[in-house]
Amino acid sequence: ASPGASDFPTSRHFYRELVGWEALEPDRAFGGYFNFARQGTWTAGAMGDMGDFKADDTWKPYLATEDIAQTVEAAQSAGAEIRVPGMPGADLGVQAVLSDPTGATLGLWQAGTWPGFSVVEEHGAPSWFELHTLDYAGALAFYRDVFGFEVTTVSDTDQFRYSVVRRPGDDADLAGVCDDRGVLAEGAVSHWAIYWEVDSVDDAVDTITKLGGTVYAGPDDSPYGRIAVVSDPQGAKFMLRTRPRV
Repeated sequence: ASPGASDFPTSRHFYRELVGWEALEPDRAFGGYFNFARQGTWTAGAMGDMGDFKADDTWKPYLATEDIAQTVEAAQSAGAEIRVPGMPGADLGVQAVLSDPTGATLGLWQAGTWPGFSVVEEHGAPSWFELHTLDYAGALAFYRDVFGFEVTTVSDTDQFRYSVVRRPGDDADLAGVCDDRGVLAEGAVSHWAIYWEVDSVDDAVDTITKLGGTVYAGPDDSPYGRIAVVSDPQGAKFMLRTRPRV
């Protein structure tokens, strides 16, 4: 996961105080890109302007691919806009950034020596990924056709349409897709939401307020845990989640 960050110093301080990430030093060879480390292991990155791609202060997930050139070609043929074409990061891997046909931005990662994050659902680690889209059917078709995801419908009513996707042959749900027609505010666009696991959503919300971030909703209890919708001081929105205690 990576936010297009317009203010590196503030981002580095904010996430260090919120979830204890270590902000590593920017690498000039990669245009100033830097990584956040959790317990010594990279868990997220941040980048500023990259050519025609301007830092927009939004979080975006990266999907793994074994052949990034083939995936970029398939995505473009399926209606995606390629924002950053395949770009090597030394021997670490190759990345690309695209907007899917519904307008949601995401990254692609072909692993080299770095496979991507490997820990989920622990404090400061990813907890869930969710596409909020204005073209629900189009989004499901795109991710099924380009990435081969298997789709399971959770709810299909006018009030709530939601599906989860999995990699073929995998028993674990990978992400959710939510129909947000009539829900998103006027002028809003399709987007990916990233949930970060925290030990206490309430404590994290207090910290966000003190650090100059914004709380848009919550904390609220749900069948999937305690959740809040927040943003960092630059306006990059994300979700906080504390899983139900069993």
